[in-house]
Amino acid sequence: MSELTKLTIAEARDKLRAGDVTSTEITQACLDQIDQADALGAFVHKTPEIALKQAAAADARIQGGAENPMCGIPLGIKDLFCTQGVPSQAASAILDGFKPEYESTVTTRLWQAGSIMLGKLNMDEFAMGSSNETSTYGNAVNPWRRTGDDTALTPGGSSGGSASAVAADLCLAATGTDTGGSIRQPAAFVGITGLKPTYGRVSRWGIVAFASSLDQAGPMTKTVRDAAIMLGTMAGHDPRDSTSADIPVPDFEAAITGDIRGKTIGIPREYRMDGMPADIEKLWSDGADMLRDAGAKIVDISLPHTKYALPTYYVIAPAEASSNLARYDGVRFGHRAKLAQGDGITEMYEKTRAEGFGAEVQRRVMVGTYVLSAGFYDAYYNRARKVRALIKRDFDLAFEAGVDAILTPATPSAAFGLGEMADADPVQMYLNDVFTVTVNLAGLPGISVPTGLDPQGLPMALQLIGKPWEEGDLLNIAQSLETAAGYVAKPSRWW
Repeated sequence: MSELTKLTIAEARDKLRAGDVTSTEITQACLDQIDQADALGAFVHKTPEIALKQAAAADARIQGGAENPMCGIPLGIKDLFCTQGVPSQAASAILDGFKPEYESTVTTRLWQAGSIMLGKLNMDEFAMGSSNETSTYGNAVNPWRRTGDDTALTPGGSSGGSASAVAADLCLAATGTDTGGSIRQPAAFVGITGLKPTYGRVSRWGIVAFASSLDQAGPMTKTVRDAAIMLGTMAGHDPRDSTSADIPVPDFEAAITGDIRGKTIGIPREYRMDGMPADIEKLWSDGADMLRDAGAKIVDISLPHTKYALPTYYVIAPAEASSNLARYDGVRFGHRAKLAQGDGITEMYEKTRAEGFGAEVQRRVMVGTYVLSAGFYDAYYNRARKVRALIKRDFDLAFEAGVDAILTPATPSAAFGLGEMADADPVQMYLNDVFTVTVNLAGLPGISVPTGLDPQGLPMALQLIGKPWEEGDLLNIAQSLETAAGYVAKPSRWW
């Protein structure tokens, strides 16, 4: 494997500016690795011609003194982001053949900064899943294996392709989206950093919608510093997104000082779940000790409405999905079913959606339609909205009491085998989001930081939750945790 693909964004930036390497060289090294890694199922649309053209342009800009730290950096783009002239299917058969005539705001900002698109990355269909097993492209596979075991493991979801590609050094970083943990959970499963920004920090324009009040794009990177660098380019106000916040974007990298003396870190007692694996419990305890040793004050806090988070999320998210996915009807774009003689528009809708949507998407659309229906709107949807407000209030009270960030596990387990939950109750899969959905319901920033390995040699991670719009402070605390943990493990190559 080329050493160039192992570079972090910060390392690559410094080498590019020093003239030690060119963007074309790094990009070609990544393209070579991608071509040898089809077994991972991470890249689903490769764009080598676009990549090399962008790399040549980036090299010219760097020679001219380009300032943006993302200039010349090769990235993978989750298939949820619309990319002009390149298939953007949200991993769904219903969008088969869809090539947008426009570019998402996030990718526009990255290309304007001089970043490189290596291709589009696998994901759960319409971002609905926690294991990347609902994709029309097939499964993405975790580059990690259990010690002495060749079982194929999930890279998590829905940003499973992004996680797998970054962990396997196929790209220097990737974009992800997070509706209930879809950046943080896969990042935890593969041992990389995943940042979900404050809701409204990053534009959602041009990103295929799942649940509009929960979706947020963010970076998936090899280090905390890289997440800070990439977020700085992705973030910013966008008048085309009515939920985009018109507030300044600070220098997130400059906020990383490594000094967290005097910070107060909350440990929520409600996150101590019955049956939590002992290794997750120890990881959490060790993480608190690391932050304490770095000068932070550790306090117990209460987030009493946490126990209602999952049911609240699985009412609100499917309701919004039901509304958002109504546009996929076979009329304007994407897949259209073949109709029999005498079929009318109703049959076209029914057949197109039955053929185009996978089982998990169908399940969530049906749940969402049910909770929005006349007889159940107040009983389910309105009640869930009220509980969501209470969950947000829990966090507000904790922060008002002086807590700077909250430390929790990122996931209830390490990566599980592909297919292991296929026949289980869907709720068992939904439980993977138990530590992450509260952050989306409250609109807060959250970051997953790899901090150790489980007894089977798989990555485990902790989550830090920050105050709204305080990503800089959150990244600084995360950097301290990353430094103390000293996590440097990489998967052994088998693909």
